[in-house]
Amino acid sequence: MINVLIVDDSATLRHLIRAILTTDPELKVVGEARNGEEAVTMTARLQPDVVTMDIQMPRMDGYEAIRRIMSETPVPIVVLTGTESEIRLGARYKGLKSGALMVIRKPRGLRGDDPDADEIINVVKAMADVKVIRRKWNTQKHPEPSAHRNRVSRPVQTAYQILAVGTSTGGPPALRTVLGELPATFPVSVLVVQHISKGFAAGLARWLNETIPMRVKLADAAEPLLPGIVYIAPDGVHLQVSPQKKVALLEENPLDGHRPSVTALFNSVAKQYGPAAVGVLMTGMGRDGANGLYAMKQAGAYTIAQDEASSIVFGMPKEAINMGAATKVLALDKIGRQIKELIL
Repeated sequence: MINVLIVDDSATLRHLIRAILTTDPELKVVGEARNGEEAVTMTARLQPDVVTMDIQMPRMDGYEAIRRIMSETPVPIVVLTGTESEIRLGARYKGLKSGALMVIRKPRGLRGDDPDADEIINVVKAMADVKVIRRKWNTQKHPEPSAHRNRVSRPVQTAYQILAVGTSTGGPPALRTVLGELPATFPVSVLVVQHISKGFAAGLARWLNETIPMRVKLADAAEPLLPGIVYIAPDGVHLQVSPQKKVALLEENPLDGHRPSVTALFNSVAKQYGPAAVGVLMTGMGRDGANGLYAMKQAGAYTIAQDEASSIVFGMPKEAINMGAATKVLALDKIGRQIKELIL
């Protein structure tokens, strides 16, 4: 049995989330909190396996509640977000910075016809198995990168022409950690596939754009790949590279159960760039990306898989490591440095 604490200031939404979760016999709602203060107290008292967290609440908002919980009684936290405007703005990704594991959409209707109900159940169940650690908070602000974004990239002698990154569960904060190590003048383009709920890709791109030195954007079909820019796969299409070394967005069948698929990206990079590419596969459930990383390695690319200790979910990188697809296995905080040593 997986014990869940629901946190939301709306009684209606608490009732709806409870109704959705309790349709699964493996989930049990052990409490409901109306604000962040109650969430912190009830988490310590009830010791739930998972907390679903609202953000905009009276007395103490969700960001502060997440920070308190993760520093005092760490537990997997799933942020449930609201409106389309909030998703586009990427404001809810601050919850990931605070220590939450996932950000998904709040339910919008009754259990029988709510399009997000199955995802809520599946994510809550998956997060129950994630090992979390106590977080310490540094009050020093992250350096503001915007002043560097307009600088022209200097010529750099490098054997590599592209960086391809794939991730899933726990991916947004991992992306911020790795890509945040790279300068605005990074001399190659970066392509990213992140498994994420429909409607959230634009918010992810905006959040990363505000927190790392490089420019980050949703990829547009047929646009040229420029150095110092991170291209995020949009919803519902495979992000690939065309023979002309431009963005290709394809509405083909899912690969490894996903669209966009990490393997689809990696296969295309292997074909178009061969040994002139670096591939990185990080935290996530399932096996998407493992075959693609193997294809990149076979083509001569340098490939990196995140290690088990630093992965939120050691699924995708584990599959890649087991098949010999990784040139190197690294902890999350060492991946960015390794990329810089290779390319800069």
